[in-house]
Amino acid sequence: MTSDTSQTLSHRAEAPPPRPSGDDGPGLRPSILDPLFAPARGLPGVGPKIAPLIEKLLGSEERPARVADLLFHLPQSGVARPLCGSIRDAPTGEPVTLGVTVVAHRPPMLGKRAFRVLVEDGTGDISLVFFGMPRGRIEKMLPIGAHRYVSGRIDLWDGTRQMVHPSRILDEAGLASLPAVEPIYGATEGLTSRVISKIVHGALDRLPVLPEWQDPAYLARNRFPPFAEALRIEHRPEEAPPPPVEGQAPPASPARKRLAYDELLASQLALALVRARQRRKAGRVNAGDGHLKEQVAAALPFALTGAQARAVEEIRADMAAERRMLRLLQGDVGSGKTAVALLAMASAVEAGRQAALMAPTEILARQHYERLVPLAGAMRLRLLTGRDRAAERRATLADLAAGEIDIVVGTHALFQEAVAFRDLGLAVVDEQHRFGVHQRLALGAKGEAVDILVMTATPIPRTLALTFFGDMDVSVLDEKPAGRQPIKTITVPVERIDEVVAGLHRALQAGDRVYWICPLVAESEYVDLAAAAERFEDLQKHFGDAVGLIHGKMPGPEKDAAMEAFAAGRTRVLVSTTVVEVGVDVPEATIMVIEHAERFGLAQLHQLRGRVGRGSKASSCLLLYRGPLGQVAKARLEMMRGSEDGFRIAEEDLRLRGEGEVLGTRQSGMAAFRLARLESDGDLLEAARDDARLIVERDPRLSSERGRALRVLLYLFEREAAIRLIGAG
Repeated sequence: MTSDTSQTLSHRAEAPPPRPSGDDGPGLRPSILDPLFAPARGLPGVGPKIAPLIEKLLGSEERPARVADLLFHLPQSGVARPLCGSIRDAPTGEPVTLGVTVVAHRPPMLGKRAFRVLVEDGTGDISLVFFGMPRGRIEKMLPIGAHRYVSGRIDLWDGTRQMVHPSRILDEAGLASLPAVEPIYGATEGLTSRVISKIVHGALDRLPVLPEWQDPAYLARNRFPPFAEALRIEHRPEEAPPPPVEGQAPPASPARKRLAYDELLASQLALALVRARQRRKAGRVNAGDGHLKEQVAAALPFALTGAQARAVEEIRADMAAERRMLRLLQGDVGSGKTAVALLAMASAVEAGRQAALMAPTEILARQHYERLVPLAGAMRLRLLTGRDRAAERRATLADLAAGEIDIVVGTHALFQEAVAFRDLGLAVVDEQHRFGVHQRLALGAKGEAVDILVMTATPIPRTLALTFFGDMDVSVLDEKPAGRQPIKTITVPVERIDEVVAGLHRALQAGDRVYWICPLVAESEYVDLAAAAERFEDLQKHFGDAVGLIHGKMPGPEKDAAMEAFAAGRTRVLVSTTVVEVGVDVPEATIMVIEHAERFGLAQLHQLRGRVGRGSKASSCLLLYRGPLGQVAKARLEMMRGSEDGFRIAEEDLRLRGEGEVLGTRQSGMAAFRLARLESDGDLLEAARDDARLIVERDPRLSSERGRALRVLLYLFEREAAIRLIGAG
């Protein structure tokens, strides 16, 4: 007997359509997995009231919640409910289970006050308190004289012990079936953790016997249980996890690590198959004698850093090989990626081919073009964007097709159907995370055996680079060019904003330029943050026409005009949302003010700070915050004050926020992991990557016994697109 009032109607699952039993055909999921991909609404306990809540928690607009979604929704923690010896010895403030006798009912005397039930054992008594529960139900659950077991938290009220709304009220039979540890699930309004637990038990009963896809020696060495057993252990824990230690990830059980490794291996194997297919495609030697590369290097206003020289050699070696290049160039703010890209493009032009540089916005495309023109020497450059006049565009397209242009710089307009190259040899994609993989491939398809170089100014922790760019080779620029000024970072409470504005008066008199970053465009009734338009008007009262404004809702030409006015010095203070985050280069800007800095992620703060310190003058970044600060926000601001190392900051961001937030996976289309925690499973990721490479080397078609089991793994974690590549070109 229990006080649980959840919906427990059982509905028979609809039979799935017949499926082939094999897994040979591309796109055909093995029928052994059908029970896991059946709708969750067919499970026992998922009635008309519960089904919409399950969909809200685990479904999406594209597909309903499935049985597998429930099984992969692992408990966040577990609560042990030991039977305490007596009321007298039971601790306050902690969940306990007590054996008691019902002594008296004390219904409310007036209005809707609490209904109290007095219970006791041989050592003392305690009041069970209920608000808004029908009297008849309470009396039925707790008849006078009955022996019951109650679970809940004991509190002191007016000097007496009480337990408000016990989480469980059980008789002897109920106690016997009570788990030693109650799993605690992430829930949603109207759907409790206990209801989820009951439904998950029905899902566990549907688990099929799956083939073992892991290496037996690796399983034995790490004491990993089989996949199905690992799921059961996690959903039906026998002992509660140790209490969390502040700043540390909870230790993972062998079962949890097994499940995390399965998910990571599926991810890495899919990437390895993509990479193998890329390698199978024939390449072309795409580097010449180096004369153009030497001309560009001589024209640079600085000597290459060791990291830049190393990256250039890695890229040229790829381009000189008879296989297609797919390389990620990862560099911190101001590390000199554009120079490396130009040297790479010079190699393609030396070989008699063309190069393209694609940037995510017109501002960045124009900026790249203006930087490259004085360095390009004899190479013929052209800019192509979506806003070119019709005659201009026709001329550019004709010259591209005729080979009269060596390097074209542009936006997404470059991969439109009308754009044709005479012989595209190298495609450079700037800020990869702003483009989808399909866009990258579309540009690469504009020529025969096109080498692809992808650049990002967002430092990515090694674990994330392996996870999301594992199909690429990686070059890292971890040095800043000589002459870069350190940036002094200061945290300032928002109450001192008048002092900040007074300081800007002095800075502008000294010829400095200032970015002022606001998180919102318009005042929100829900979030008390300063709006960019409002801050612009406020600063205009102090600095007049010297203040400019730029935000994401402005039309493109207006954004460009605002940036050009700031770069030319016609405006000296630029109030902006985060559209200036990436790539914009104004060397005269020496002060960055970030309002409500506590609301930004670490990586974003680092990117914004990197907009200053690009010239010869000392620069500073002021982080305006509204207190009191939470633990994570405080740690972020302290890290910003203490380090300019983008890679160290990225690792800390991963630790504080997890991989889904760091990469903005929902926005970029990348799937966050459900079982693995990249902030703590880095060792498993390395092992999975090595295993995946070995598998593809030894069994590229996944035709061995283990290979066939690995196909099941790929389908289970919805990486089946990789299977279609096995037999493809």
